[in-house]
Amino acid sequence: MSFRPSLRLTSLAAGLLLAVTATAQPVFDQPASATFKGTVISRGENVVPGSTAEVIGRGFVPGQQVSLVRVDSVLNAQPLVVDADGNFKTQLAIPADAVPGTHPVVVRASQPSAATVLKLRVSPQLPLSGQQQFATQSNKLVPGLYQSAYSAASNAVFVTSSVGRPPVTQSQLLKLDPKTLKVTKAITPAQVAGTTNGAVYAVYGVGVDDTNGNVWVTNTRQNSIAVYRQKDLSLVHQFPVDTVPHARDVVVDGTHGKVFASATGEDHLSVFDAKTLKELPSITLESGVDEGKFTPMSLVLDEKAGKLFTVSIGTPEAAVIDVATGEVDKVIDLGNSISASGVAFDAQQNRLYVASQGTDNLLIVDVASGKVVHDVPVGAGALNVAFDDKSGLAYVTNRGAGTVTVVDRNGKVVGNLDGGTFPNHVRADGKGSVFAVNKSRGADDAKGDRITRITRITLRQP
Repeated sequence: MSFRPSLRLTSLAAGLLLAVTATAQPVFDQPASATFKGTVISRGENVVPGSTAEVIGRGFVPGQQVSLVRVDSVLNAQPLVVDADGNFKTQLAIPADAVPGTHPVVVRASQPSAATVLKLRVSPQLPLSGQQQFATQSNKLVPGLYQSAYSAASNAVFVTSSVGRPPVTQSQLLKLDPKTLKVTKAITPAQVAGTTNGAVYAVYGVGVDDTNGNVWVTNTRQNSIAVYRQKDLSLVHQFPVDTVPHARDVVVDGTHGKVFASATGEDHLSVFDAKTLKELPSITLESGVDEGKFTPMSLVLDEKAGKLFTVSIGTPEAAVIDVATGEVDKVIDLGNSISASGVAFDAQQNRLYVASQGTDNLLIVDVASGKVVHDVPVGAGALNVAFDDKSGLAYVTNRGAGTVTVVDRNGKVVGNLDGGTFPNHVRADGKGSVFAVNKSRGADDAKGDRITRITRITLRQP
Protein backbone atom coordinates (compact mmCIF):
# COMPACT_ATOMS: atom_id res chain seq x y z
CA MET A 1 0.00 0.00 0.00
CA SER A 2 1.44 3.33 -1.02
CA PHE A 3 1.58 6.47 1.25
CA ARG A 4 -0.31 9.58 -0.03
CA PRO A 5 -0.21 12.91 1.81
CA SER A 6 -3.60 14.40 2.56
CA LEU A 7 -5.07 17.01 0.25
CA ARG A 8 -4.88 19.61 3.03
CA LEU A 9 -1.13 19.07 3.58
CA THR A 10 -0.47 19.07 -0.16
CA SER A 11 -2.27 22.41 -0.60
CA LEU A 12 -0.46 23.92 2.39
CA ALA A 13 2.96 22.83 1.09
CA ALA A 14 2.18 24.25 -2.33
CA GLY A 15 1.19 27.56 -0.79
CA LEU A 16 4.39 27.78 1.25
CA LEU A 17 6.49 26.94 -1.79
CA LEU A 18 4.84 29.73 -3.78
CA ALA A 19 5.44 32.20 -0.93
CA VAL A 20 9.09 31.27 -0.53
CA THR A 21 9.69 31.33 -4.26
CA ALA A 22 8.20 34.80 -4.50
CA THR A 23 10.17 36.40 -1.64
CA ALA A 24 13.48 34.51 -1.04
CA GLN A 25 16.86 35.86 -2.06
CA PRO A 26 19.36 33.53 -3.74
CA VAL A 27 21.07 31.27 -1.24
CA PHE A 28 24.31 31.63 -3.18
CA ASP A 29 24.30 35.39 -3.70
CA GLN A 30 27.27 37.55 -4.74
CA PRO A 31 30.33 36.47 -2.73
CA ALA A 32 33.29 38.64 -1.81
CA SER A 33 36.23 38.44 -4.18
CA ALA A 34 38.97 35.85 -3.84
CA THR A 35 41.21 38.58 -2.41
CA PHE A 36 38.96 39.11 0.64
CA LYS A 37 41.18 39.30 3.73
CA GLY A 38 38.79 40.14 6.52
CA THR A 39 40.10 39.34 10.00
CA VAL A 40 38.52 39.75 13.41
CA ILE A 41 40.13 39.88 16.85
CA SER A 42 38.82 40.42 20.37
CA ARG A 43 40.56 42.57 22.93
CA GLY A 44 40.25 42.90 26.65
CA GLU A 45 42.68 42.35 29.47
CA ASN A 46 40.27 40.22 31.46
CA VAL A 47 37.32 38.97 29.41
CA VAL A 48 35.32 36.93 31.92
CA PRO A 49 31.66 35.89 32.26
CA GLY A 50 29.52 38.99 32.76
CA SER A 51 32.07 41.38 31.23
CA THR A 52 32.49 42.84 27.73
CA ALA A 53 34.97 42.21 24.95
CA GLU A 54 35.98 44.68 22.27
CA VAL A 55 35.65 43.09 18.84
CA ILE A 56 37.58 44.65 15.96
CA GLY A 57 37.34 43.77 12.28
CA ARG A 58 39.77 44.79 9.56
CA GLY A 59 40.16 44.10 5.85
CA PHE A 60 36.41 43.91 5.11
CA VAL A 61 34.57 45.44 2.16
CA PRO A 62 33.26 48.97 2.86
CA GLY A 63 29.50 48.89 3.38
CA GLN A 64 29.31 45.20 4.29
CA GLN A 65 26.87 44.32 7.04
CA VAL A 66 28.26 42.03 9.71
CA SER A 67 26.61 39.73 12.23
CA LEU A 68 28.34 37.81 15.01
CA VAL A 69 26.84 34.34 15.43
CA ARG A 70 27.43 31.79 18.20
CA VAL A 71 25.74 28.48 17.33
CA ASP A 72 22.18 29.64 16.51
CA SER A 73 22.28 32.97 18.34
CA VAL A 74 23.07 36.33 16.71
CA LEU A 75 25.05 38.28 19.30
CA ASN A 76 24.61 41.82 17.93
CA ALA A 77 21.09 43.26 17.86
CA GLN A 78 21.71 45.25 14.67
CA PRO A 79 24.15 44.38 11.86
CA LEU A 80 27.48 46.20 12.05
CA VAL A 81 28.28 48.34 9.02
CA VAL A 82 31.85 48.27 7.75
CA ASP A 83 33.31 51.77 7.37
CA ALA A 84 35.03 53.28 4.35
CA ASP A 85 38.38 51.90 5.46
CA GLY A 86 37.10 48.33 5.73
CA ASN A 87 36.95 48.29 9.53
CA PHE A 88 34.36 47.85 12.25
CA LYS A 89 34.41 47.85 16.04
CA THR A 90 31.87 46.88 18.69
CA GLN A 91 31.51 45.97 22.34
CA LEU A 92 30.26 42.43 22.83
CA ALA A 93 28.52 41.51 26.08
CA ILE A 94 29.67 38.19 27.54
CA PRO A 95 26.78 36.41 29.31
CA ALA A 96 27.19 35.77 33.01
CA ASP A 97 26.69 32.04 32.43
CA ALA A 98 29.37 31.80 29.74
CA VAL A 99 31.66 28.81 30.20
CA PRO A 100 35.37 29.78 30.22
CA GLY A 101 37.30 28.66 27.17
CA THR A 102 37.87 29.60 23.55
CA HIS A 103 34.56 30.03 21.72
CA PRO A 104 34.28 30.03 17.91
CA VAL A 105 32.09 32.94 16.83
CA VAL A 106 31.10 33.03 13.15
CA VAL A 107 31.55 36.49 11.66
CA ARG A 108 29.00 36.60 8.86
CA ALA A 109 29.12 39.42 6.31
CA SER A 110 26.74 40.26 3.48
CA GLN A 111 26.73 42.55 0.41
CA PRO A 112 28.98 40.88 -0.67
CA SER A 113 28.83 37.68 1.36
CA ALA A 114 31.84 36.41 3.30
CA ALA A 115 32.59 34.74 6.60
CA THR A 116 35.40 34.17 9.03
CA VAL A 117 35.72 32.87 12.58
CA LEU A 118 36.58 34.84 15.71
CA LYS A 119 38.25 32.81 18.45
CA LEU A 120 36.75 34.52 21.48
CA ARG A 121 38.51 33.60 24.72
CA VAL A 122 36.50 33.83 27.92
CA SER A 123 38.78 33.52 30.94
CA PRO A 124 37.99 32.00 34.32
CA GLN A 125 37.38 34.48 37.12
CA LEU A 126 38.71 33.45 40.52
CA PRO A 127 37.80 35.63 43.49
CA LEU A 128 40.60 36.82 45.76
CA SER A 129 41.16 34.32 48.55
CA GLY A 130 43.62 33.00 51.11
CA GLN A 131 45.26 36.35 51.87
CA GLN A 132 45.48 35.49 55.57
CA GLN A 133 47.80 32.59 54.74
CA PHE A 134 50.50 34.75 53.17
CA ALA A 135 52.79 37.52 54.34
CA THR A 136 53.59 40.12 51.70
CA GLN A 137 55.91 43.08 51.46
CA SER A 138 56.05 45.39 48.47
CA ASN A 139 58.12 48.28 47.15
CA LYS A 140 57.64 50.54 44.14
CA LEU A 141 60.70 50.52 41.89
CA VAL A 142 61.07 51.88 38.34
CA PRO A 143 58.92 51.60 35.20
CA GLY A 144 59.05 48.54 32.97
CA LEU A 145 59.88 45.78 35.44
CA TYR A 146 60.40 42.51 33.63
CA GLN A 147 62.10 39.72 35.63
CA SER A 148 63.91 39.07 38.90
CA ALA A 149 66.45 36.52 40.16
CA TYR A 150 67.73 35.83 43.67
CA SER A 151 71.41 35.24 44.42
CA ALA A 152 72.17 33.25 47.57
CA ALA A 153 75.88 34.11 47.31
CA SER A 154 75.24 37.85 47.26
CA ASN A 155 71.98 37.67 49.23
CA ALA A 156 70.52 40.04 46.68
CA VAL A 157 67.68 40.25 44.20
CA PHE A 158 68.52 41.38 40.67
CA VAL A 159 65.71 43.00 38.68
CA THR A 160 65.54 44.06 35.04
CA SER A 161 63.46 46.91 33.63
CA SER A 162 62.92 48.20 30.11
CA VAL A 163 60.35 50.68 28.84
CA GLY A 164 58.64 50.88 25.47
CA ARG A 165 59.41 49.61 22.01
CA PRO A 166 62.57 50.10 19.94
CA PRO A 167 64.51 52.20 20.14
CA VAL A 168 64.44 51.46 23.89
CA THR A 169 66.30 54.26 25.67
CA GLN A 170 65.09 53.64 29.23
CA SER A 171 66.37 50.47 30.89
CA GLN A 172 68.00 49.52 34.19
CA LEU A 173 69.55 46.59 35.99
CA LEU A 174 68.78 46.85 39.71
CA LYS A 175 70.29 45.18 42.76
CA LEU A 176 67.96 44.97 45.78
CA ASP A 177 68.18 44.04 49.43
CA PRO A 178 65.87 40.96 49.63
CA LYS A 179 64.61 41.93 53.11
CA THR A 180 63.82 45.61 52.64
CA LEU A 181 63.36 45.44 48.84
CA LYS A 182 65.30 48.71 48.60
CA VAL A 183 67.61 49.38 45.66
CA THR A 184 71.27 49.16 46.66
CA LYS A 185 72.72 49.61 43.18
CA ALA A 186 71.37 50.51 39.73
CA ILE A 187 72.96 50.91 36.32
CA THR A 188 71.77 51.84 32.84
CA PRO A 189 73.15 49.61 30.06
CA ALA A 190 75.49 51.10 27.50
CA GLN A 191 74.21 52.59 24.27
CA VAL A 192 74.06 50.17 21.37
CA ALA A 193 77.25 50.42 19.34
CA GLY A 194 76.89 52.16 16.01
CA THR A 195 73.48 53.72 16.71
CA THR A 196 72.50 57.37 17.00
CA ASN A 197 68.90 56.99 18.24
CA GLY A 198 69.82 56.63 21.91
CA ALA A 199 68.96 52.91 22.08
CA VAL A 200 70.63 51.00 24.91
CA TYR A 201 71.28 47.30 25.40
CA ALA A 202 67.96 47.04 27.24
CA VAL A 203 67.73 44.20 29.77
CA TYR A 204 64.82 41.73 30.06
CA GLY A 205 65.59 38.19 31.24
CA VAL A 206 67.96 37.65 34.18
CA GLY A 207 69.82 34.71 35.75
CA VAL A 208 72.50 34.54 38.44
CA ASP A 209 75.86 32.77 38.36
CA ASP A 210 76.90 32.38 42.00
CA THR A 211 79.94 30.27 41.06
CA ASN A 212 81.61 33.10 39.15
CA GLY A 213 79.90 36.04 40.85
CA ASN A 214 78.09 37.19 37.71
CA VAL A 215 74.57 38.04 36.65
CA TRP A 216 73.47 37.28 33.08
CA VAL A 217 70.80 39.28 31.25
CA THR A 218 69.09 39.02 27.88
CA ASN A 219 69.03 41.98 25.47
CA THR A 220 65.88 40.94 23.64
CA ARG A 221 65.69 43.94 21.30
CA GLN A 222 69.27 43.46 20.13
CA ASN A 223 69.02 39.64 19.96
CA SER A 224 71.86 39.41 22.43
CA ILE A 225 72.93 38.80 26.03
CA ALA A 226 75.32 40.44 28.49
CA VAL A 227 77.19 39.63 31.71
CA TYR A 228 77.53 41.95 34.71
CA ARG A 229 79.39 41.61 38.01
CA GLN A 230 77.06 40.88 40.93
CA LYS A 231 79.10 42.97 43.36
CA ASP A 232 78.88 46.35 41.65
CA LEU A 233 76.94 45.72 38.39
CA SER A 234 79.98 46.57 36.32
CA LEU A 235 79.89 45.18 32.79
CA VAL A 236 81.89 41.99 32.31
CA HIS A 237 81.00 41.33 28.70
CA GLN A 238 78.48 42.53 26.15
CA PHE A 239 77.87 39.97 23.41
CA PRO A 240 77.41 41.28 19.85
CA VAL A 241 74.05 42.05 18.31
CA ASP A 242 72.32 38.94 16.86
CA THR A 243 74.07 36.47 19.16
CA VAL A 244 70.74 35.01 20.44
CA PRO A 245 67.62 35.67 18.32
CA HIS A 246 64.97 37.40 20.48
CA ALA A 247 66.71 36.25 23.65
CA ARG A 248 64.17 35.78 26.47
CA ASP A 249 65.15 33.69 29.49
CA VAL A 250 68.64 32.88 30.72
CA VAL A 251 69.68 30.33 33.37
CA VAL A 252 73.09 29.34 34.72
CA ASP A 253 74.16 25.83 35.69
CA GLY A 254 77.04 26.36 38.11
CA THR A 255 77.68 22.63 38.44
CA HIS A 256 78.37 22.12 34.75
CA GLY A 257 79.55 25.67 34.08
CA LYS A 258 77.00 26.30 31.34
CA VAL A 259 74.62 29.12 30.53
CA PHE A 260 71.41 28.61 28.53
CA ALA A 261 69.35 31.28 26.76
CA SER A 262 66.04 30.73 24.96
CA ALA A 263 65.95 31.95 21.37
CA THR A 264 62.25 32.77 21.22
CA GLY A 265 60.98 32.69 17.65
CA GLU A 266 63.58 30.10 16.73
CA ASP A 267 63.77 26.41 17.60
CA HIS A 268 66.87 26.29 19.76
CA LEU A 269 68.60 27.24 22.98
CA SER A 270 71.89 29.10 22.82
CA VAL A 271 74.61 27.77 25.13
CA PHE A 272 77.67 29.48 26.64
CA ASP A 273 80.59 28.60 28.88
CA ALA A 274 79.95 30.36 32.21
CA LYS A 275 83.63 30.95 32.92
CA THR A 276 85.21 31.67 29.53
CA LEU A 277 81.99 33.22 28.13
CA LYS A 278 82.58 31.40 24.86
CA GLU A 279 79.60 30.29 22.80
CA LEU A 280 79.03 26.53 22.70
CA PRO A 281 76.97 24.43 20.27
CA SER A 282 73.27 25.26 20.51
CA ILE A 283 70.55 22.77 21.39
CA THR A 284 67.93 22.20 18.71
CA LEU A 285 64.39 21.48 19.89
CA GLU A 286 62.36 19.35 17.51
CA SER A 287 58.58 19.49 17.75
CA GLY A 288 56.47 16.35 17.77
CA VAL A 289 53.61 18.25 16.14
CA ASP A 290 53.23 17.84 12.38
CA GLU A 291 54.62 20.98 10.72
CA GLY A 292 54.99 22.44 14.21
CA LYS A 293 57.91 24.47 15.52
CA PHE A 294 59.11 24.19 19.10
CA THR A 295 59.62 27.81 20.11
CA PRO A 296 61.20 28.01 23.59
CA MET A 297 60.10 30.49 26.24
CA SER A 298 60.84 30.16 29.97
CA LEU A 299 63.63 27.98 31.31
CA VAL A 300 63.98 26.18 34.63
CA LEU A 301 66.91 24.12 35.86
CA ASP A 302 67.17 21.11 38.15
CA GLU A 303 70.87 21.58 38.81
CA LYS A 304 71.21 18.58 41.12
CA ALA A 305 69.80 16.15 38.55
CA GLY A 306 71.39 17.94 35.61
CA LYS A 307 68.12 18.54 33.78
CA LEU A 308 66.86 21.66 32.01
CA PHE A 309 63.22 22.24 31.11
CA THR A 310 61.51 24.60 28.70
CA VAL A 311 58.10 25.07 27.08
CA SER A 312 57.02 26.05 23.59
CA ILE A 313 54.80 29.03 22.85
CA GLY A 314 54.15 27.78 19.32
CA THR A 315 53.12 24.19 20.12
CA PRO A 316 51.59 22.53 23.23
CA GLU A 317 54.89 20.97 24.29
CA ALA A 318 57.57 20.89 26.96
CA ALA A 319 61.13 19.63 26.57
CA VAL A 320 63.48 17.84 28.98
CA ILE A 321 67.18 18.39 28.27
CA ASP A 322 70.26 16.67 29.67
CA VAL A 323 72.62 19.47 30.68
CA ALA A 324 75.84 17.45 30.48
CA THR A 325 75.29 16.12 26.95
CA GLY A 326 73.06 18.85 25.56
CA GLU A 327 70.71 16.17 24.25
CA VAL A 328 66.94 16.38 24.40
CA ASP A 329 65.69 13.51 26.59
CA LYS A 330 62.04 13.87 25.64
CA VAL A 331 59.38 16.20 24.33
CA ILE A 332 56.12 16.08 26.29
CA ASP A 333 52.68 16.67 24.74
CA LEU A 334 50.90 19.12 27.07
CA GLY A 335 47.44 18.77 25.55
CA ASN A 336 45.29 21.67 26.79
CA SER A 337 47.88 24.41 26.35
CA ILE A 338 47.90 27.41 24.04
CA SER A 339 50.85 29.81 24.14
CA ALA A 340 52.71 28.14 27.00
CA SER A 341 55.20 30.58 28.46
CA GLY A 342 56.02 29.85 32.11
CA VAL A 343 57.62 26.74 33.56
CA ALA A 344 58.67 25.60 37.04
CA PHE A 345 59.86 22.30 38.48
CA ASP A 346 59.14 20.27 41.61
CA ALA A 347 62.18 18.04 42.13
CA GLN A 348 60.60 16.08 44.97
CA GLN A 349 57.74 14.81 42.83
CA ASN A 350 59.50 15.14 39.43
CA ARG A 351 56.73 17.33 38.09
CA LEU A 352 56.60 20.30 35.78
CA TYR A 353 54.32 23.28 36.31
CA VAL A 354 53.36 24.99 33.04
CA ALA A 355 51.53 28.35 32.74
CA SER A 356 49.80 29.02 29.42
CA GLN A 357 48.59 32.44 28.33
CA GLY A 358 46.07 31.23 25.76
CA THR A 359 44.29 28.71 27.98
CA ASP A 360 44.53 30.63 31.28
CA ASN A 361 45.62 27.52 33.14
CA LEU A 362 48.35 25.80 35.11
CA LEU A 363 49.23 22.27 34.04
CA ILE A 364 50.95 19.94 36.49
CA VAL A 365 52.82 17.32 34.50
CA ASP A 366 54.48 14.09 35.61
CA VAL A 367 57.84 14.12 33.83
CA ALA A 368 58.44 10.36 33.94
CA SER A 369 55.16 9.40 32.28
CA GLY A 370 54.62 12.62 30.35
CA LYS A 371 51.04 12.73 31.63
CA VAL A 372 49.14 15.83 32.76
CA VAL A 373 47.93 15.05 36.28
CA HIS A 374 46.18 18.35 37.02
CA ASP A 375 44.72 21.10 34.81
CA VAL A 376 43.98 24.13 36.99
CA PRO A 377 42.14 27.29 35.77
CA VAL A 378 43.97 30.25 37.31
CA GLY A 379 42.97 33.44 35.47
CA ALA A 380 43.42 35.54 32.36
CA GLY A 381 46.88 35.52 30.80
CA ALA A 382 48.72 32.99 32.97
CA LEU A 383 52.23 34.15 32.12
CA ASN A 384 54.86 32.79 34.51
CA VAL A 385 55.13 30.34 37.39
CA ALA A 386 57.58 29.61 40.22
CA PHE A 387 57.64 26.61 42.54
CA ASP A 388 58.61 26.98 46.20
CA ASP A 389 60.15 23.76 47.50
CA LYS A 390 59.75 24.76 51.16
CA SER A 391 55.96 25.02 51.07
CA GLY A 392 55.27 22.80 48.07
CA LEU A 393 53.35 25.59 46.38
CA ALA A 394 53.34 27.00 42.86
CA TYR A 395 52.80 30.73 42.28
CA VAL A 396 51.31 31.82 38.94
CA THR A 397 51.32 35.41 37.67
CA ASN A 398 48.14 36.12 35.67
CA ARG A 399 48.83 39.25 33.66
CA GLY A 400 45.27 39.90 32.49
CA ALA A 401 43.53 39.02 35.75
CA GLY A 402 45.98 41.02 37.87
CA THR A 403 46.43 38.15 40.31
CA VAL A 404 48.99 35.71 41.66
CA THR A 405 47.33 32.31 42.07
CA VAL A 406 48.84 29.86 44.55
CA VAL A 407 48.33 26.15 43.80
CA ASP A 408 49.39 23.13 45.85
CA ARG A 409 50.78 19.82 44.60
CA ASN A 410 47.28 18.35 44.34
CA GLY A 411 46.10 21.05 41.97
CA LYS A 412 44.09 22.87 44.63
CA VAL A 413 44.00 26.67 44.66
CA VAL A 414 45.01 27.69 48.19
CA GLY A 415 45.18 31.41 47.50
CA ASN A 416 44.41 33.97 44.84
CA LEU A 417 46.27 37.15 45.70
CA ASP A 418 46.10 40.69 44.34
CA GLY A 419 49.08 40.93 41.98
CA GLY A 420 48.72 44.61 41.12
CA THR A 421 48.70 45.85 37.55
CA PHE A 422 49.91 43.38 34.92
CA PRO A 423 51.82 40.79 37.03
CA ASN A 424 54.72 39.83 34.81
CA HIS A 425 57.11 37.44 36.52
CA VAL A 426 57.69 35.45 39.69
CA ARG A 427 60.84 33.77 41.00
CA ALA A 428 61.46 31.62 44.10
CA ASP A 429 64.43 32.31 46.41
CA GLY A 430 64.81 28.73 47.67
CA LYS A 431 64.14 29.87 51.23
CA GLY A 432 60.34 29.84 51.30
CA SER A 433 59.56 33.12 49.53
CA VAL A 434 58.92 34.24 45.97
CA PHE A 435 59.47 37.63 44.36
CA ALA A 436 56.78 38.89 41.97
CA VAL A 437 57.19 41.93 39.72
CA ASN A 438 54.50 43.77 37.81
CA LYS A 439 54.12 46.54 35.27
CA SER A 440 51.91 49.64 35.33
CA ARG A 441 49.40 51.69 33.36
CA GLY A 442 51.48 54.83 33.76
CA ALA A 443 53.40 56.99 36.18
CA ASP A 444 50.34 57.60 38.38
CA ASP A 445 49.50 53.92 38.82
CA ALA A 446 49.94 53.24 42.54
CA LYS A 447 49.67 49.48 42.02
CA GLY A 448 52.21 49.35 39.20
CA ASP A 449 55.99 48.99 38.90
CA ARG A 450 56.28 47.02 42.14
CA ILE A 451 58.23 44.08 43.48
CA THR A 452 56.45 41.98 46.10
CA ARG A 453 57.88 39.31 48.34
CA ILE A 454 55.31 36.61 49.16
CA THR A 455 55.83 34.08 51.93
CA ARG A 456 53.51 31.32 53.12
CA ILE A 457 52.72 31.75 56.81
CA THR A 458 53.21 28.59 58.84
CA LEU A 459 49.90 27.91 60.53
CA ARG A 460 50.53 26.71 64.05
CA GLN A 461 48.16 24.33 65.81
CA PRO A 462 46.59 25.69 69.05
